[in-house]
Amino acid sequence: MNTLLKDVFGVFKFAEGLYAGIRKILVPPKAYSWQTFIYLSIFSWVLSYCATGYIKDVIAFFGWLFLIAGTAWYTTEDPLRVPGTFMPVGAVITGFLVSVFAFGDQQDVITPRTIVFWPTISALITAIPEFIEGNDTDAKARIPKPEDRQRIIILVASSMLLSCWIQFHFVTDNWLRQYPSLQADTFKHSTFIVRTEQAVKVPRNGVVILQKLQPIVVDQIAERPWSEVEKWLLDAKERVGNLGRGIIKKNLSKYEEKELWRVEPRVANTKSGYILDLLSIWIGPSSNPRGYYLKKSCRIEPVAAPTNSENKITVAEIECDRASKLIPGSPPPQQ
Repeated sequence: MNTLLKDVFGVFKFAEGLYAGIRKILVPPKAYSWQTFIYLSIFSWVLSYCATGYIKDVIAFFGWLFLIAGTAWYTTEDPLRVPGTFMPVGAVITGFLVSVFAFGDQQDVITPRTIVFWPTISALITAIPEFIEGNDTDAKARIPKPEDRQRIIILVASSMLLSCWIQFHFVTDNWLRQYPSLQADTFKHSTFIVRTEQAVKVPRNGVVILQKLQPIVVDQIAERPWSEVEKWLLDAKERVGNLGRGIIKKNLSKYEEKELWRVEPRVANTKSGYILDLLSIWIGPSSNPRGYYLKKSCRIEPVAAPTNSENKITVAEIECDRASKLIPGSPPPQQ
């Protein structure tokens, strides 16, 4: 019986302690406290949800200010430091909120600029108290001691360097999304880019250009009278160039690299007909100073068309390679 009573009293004592801990966090000890700012931020966001127009934005603005002030106050009362630095973890949290507030938007709360400026803002928040002395009611500016200045400079400079590397990540990521053909290049001589996945051997957009171009060219040549085909080949540079520009405009419109592709033909005589090479030429940056291009060859030969009349008509037969070939260097000169 005594053991049961002890267990019951133990449960009540635990519940009482848990309630006291929750009450200490939720109930402000005085009006001027961090809990008050948090509650004001929640109240502001509720009001902004019900408001409309510019009033909604004004109320939400003050809600962010209250949240930042309350979070900063709470996390600096008993600061936990980031290992190896004198930066409080609270400054990191507050810096994130400030960055989201300053550089976020309604569609994307966390934007690349939010992440880029986060370390620098956190370092500045850490450094500001070093320039202030006194308490909440009697504070004045001061110049930090020489030993404190050194660690402040190191912290802020290293945080700015981290922001620069994060920005570099977003810049290169944007480059590879807007210029995906760069992934086919080699970075083995780079001192700051390390490839972490298998290299793309053939630029996808260059292949797409030739894949879209081939059936159009085949449709304009196949089973046409041989005299018309020879005339077509004489104007191949202009014809293929116009077709290529249309394909690039239609299929590569979402890529910035669309201006860095050019389409040209190369026509060569053979014993039985012609060889038409369709080239998609990359004129953008490349580790090879002479660049590279993709080629798809089509063999065009005259054949006799089946007809019931005695006068046989000679038409063109065309057969193209299935795959495109990636060739480093400059394309061959026009014939």
